Amino acid sequence: MTAMNRQVRLRSRPTGIPQADHFDLAEAPLGPLAEGRFRVCNAYLSVDPAMRGWVSAVGNYSKPVGIGEVMRAFAVGRVVESRHPDYAVGERLVGMFGWQEFADADGKDVIRRVREDDQPLSTQLGVLGMNGVTALLGLTLVGAPQPGETVVVSTAAGSVGATVGQVAKILGCRTVGIAGGAAKVQLCREEFGYGAAIDYKAAPDLSAAVAAACPAGVDVYFDNTAGPVSDAVLPHLAQGARVVVCGTAAVAHWDPPPTGPRVERHLLVKRARMQGFLYFDHVAQADAAIERLAGWVREGRLRYREEILDGLEQAPDAIAGLYRGENLGKRLIRVGPAEA
Repeated sequence: MTAMNRQVRLRSRPTGIPQADHFDLAEAPLGPLAEGRFRVCNAYLSVDPAMRGWVSAVGNYSKPVGIGEVMRAFAVGRVVESRHPDYAVGERLVGMFGWQEFADADGKDVIRRVREDDQPLSTQLGVLGMNGVTALLGLTLVGAPQPGETVVVSTAAGSVGATVGQVAKILGCRTVGIAGGAAKVQLCREEFGYGAAIDYKAAPDLSAAVAAACPAGVDVYFDNTAGPVSDAVLPHLAQGARVVVCGTAAVAHWDPPPTGPRVERHLLVKRARMQGFLYFDHVAQADAAIERLAGWVREGRLRYREEILDGLEQAPDAIAGLYRGENLGKRLIRVGPAEA
């Protein structure tokens, strides 16, 4: 009997946030490996806000996932069969292996070998993966925070935002988190150590709430949302402020482009700087960043939350769930043994 590989494939192209009916659950036979290839049994699959852009027809930084193709995604797992000289059976790898139980690869999709054997494998897709690296490098390379400065973070309880807030605190900054809902605000304050946290859903005047939390202005704004939250923060930039644009989760559609307040006057008058940050531009620095992050995790200075969904059938609705704000922490899908 031929072994089968369960997969999630893109059925149709969404115009906004991908929903469950944009995907299909499918199976494909696991055939013999060709020379120069190896097979990974995935343990965890990542669910990231950026995946909305990967399936969109609107211009993005990567080629859109094709209709009928396996959904592009980060995954972590173990090599179970190999005909490749550089990858041995038993090695644990992080790569762009897709939403599927097994991935056949030639090495081009490998991001890194897992070195942090003392940490749960799931962390390789969160605090010790793309999310953690984005938080650390986005904050330090673009935000360039100095001790005593005020750092404001949107989506402050999410996987990236929570790490940004804690790293900023480790670097001696005062931190202000913006999150949606009482539970997430409480998480910001009690678990992630934010000096102040604002519930944008409950604040009658978000701009006034930001002003009250940042009386000397915002020195660094780590923006994961764009949209109304950012509209409320940008008027309060301090002179010489830096804005890190990491995500646009609050904007449901970019075609046609949304209208909103213009930022140029704020940047000019405050001599501020706004710059986008993408993980894929800094892959060469990832190992050093992960080593630093792992050290803080071991010391108990960097905490993380994970939300693990069991089974590949959870995947089709998982991205939409992120945008509905259902998750507390990094959202993952478990499809294989925890230690693969």
